[in-house]
Amino acid sequence: MTSVLAGTALGIFLWAQGLEPSLLGVLVAAAGLTLLGALDDAYTLSVPLRLTGQALAAIVTVVSLPEDFRLLPGLMPEIMEDVLMVIGTIWFVNAVNFLDGLDWMTVAQVVPITLGVAVLHVLGAVPATVTLLALALLGAVLGFAIFNKHPASIFLGDAGSLPIGLCLAFMLIFVAKTDLASALLLSLYTLADSTVTLFRRFMAGERVFSAHRMHFYQRVVVERLSVPQVTARIFLLGLLLAGLAIAAMLADSLAGDILCLGLGVAATGITLYALGKGR
Repeated sequence: MTSVLAGTALGIFLWAQGLEPSLLGVLVAAAGLTLLGALDDAYTLSVPLRLTGQALAAIVTVVSLPEDFRLLPGLMPEIMEDVLMVIGTIWFVNAVNFLDGLDWMTVAQVVPITLGVAVLHVLGAVPATVTLLALALLGAVLGFAIFNKHPASIFLGDAGSLPIGLCLAFMLIFVAKTDLASALLLSLYTLADSTVTLFRRFMAGERVFSAHRMHFYQRVVVERLSVPQVTARIFLLGLLLAGLAIAAMLADSLAGDILCLGLGVAATGITLYALGKGR
């Protein structure tokens, strides 16, 4: 994560005249989550303390957005939209953290999302600063992938996965401002696996924040597939979802959004079903 922060800060320093909005807020928040994650890795912090730190990081990130930034103008009061963005950011940070349970698992999610954001910048959908962060994160994750290849020699831990989740959430907020369907598609697998698993565990009366191996990608490794087979499936799904997100942005219509979202939901559902069945 240090390389992401340093690379982004350098980019801002070199090209600050043409880059808006500032990334200062999300960089500070990501640094804070890196420290929080490192403490949790070392001492296992309580759930309330972890959530408080994540909430503060999400608030800093949302408050740092441009003053006139609105996702759904006219549909709800600004304060309510801000609260929803904070809640959504906290959940996405945890979703990324929950899915960091296999070698290359986070790599398989981050690479398609950041590539998708970079292409969307070419289409004029996201600001240059957001793309700078995406490319810095992409480069850092590719460098990390060399050592995290199965069997891995190093791991992200909470110190890595928490700030990565925050940076991705920040990018997706800007994608959603232009096209909500594209943002949903880029994040679809991460949100689907985490949300469905959390709901199933809650309905079963389990402690939802305790360690477990019940995510779709974890269950299939235990039962049938190898780690590289699972991460390859997630990576290919991510590339498909990124392609659909780009298609939705190009279509620039409600019908295009619905079609691409439908295809993305179907592809994600089929992947989760296949993983659940060990295929």
